[in-house]
Amino acid sequence: MVHAEYMRRALEEARRAYKLGEVPIGAVVVSDGEVISAGHDLRELLKDAGAHAEMLVLREAAQKLGDWRLNNATLYVTVEPCAMCAGAIVQYRVGTLVYGAPNNKSGSIDSILDIVRQPRFNHQVEVISGVLEDECKEIIRLFFRKLRKGK
Repeated sequence: MVHAEYMRRALEEARRAYKLGEVPIGAVVVSDGEVISAGHDLRELLKDAGAHAEMLVLREAAQKLGDWRLNNATLYVTVEPCAMCAGAIVQYRVGTLVYGAPNNKSGSIDSILDIVRQPRFNHQVEVISGVLEDECKEIIRLFFRKLRKGK
């Protein structure tokens, strides 16, 4: 399955974030079968609440493609996006969102809100959820378990 392949790449990014002490969320933008951008959360390193994996890779993809409209792109992210990232996904006109694990605390696709399929917006996003869900959940679980033990 091609979605699993790209989600594995997003998980690699999540592992990089984990090693840096960042919340281990990874994201990848794919267009025409090619990875355009890949990254992970950098909020702590950059001291920037907006440095979520999704925000960083969407911005980079738009710059590389020379267009802010990412209609033909697929965004892969290890955890269900928050409201900020879901709004950005709509604003960048992402065609498809694929995510791994649900986010019961701030997920804004399926868990708490549904921003990307809001019919009153001028763009709706196709959503595929649960890709490599167990692996995506596990790295988050490990991170927060380690964080709690450190306190």
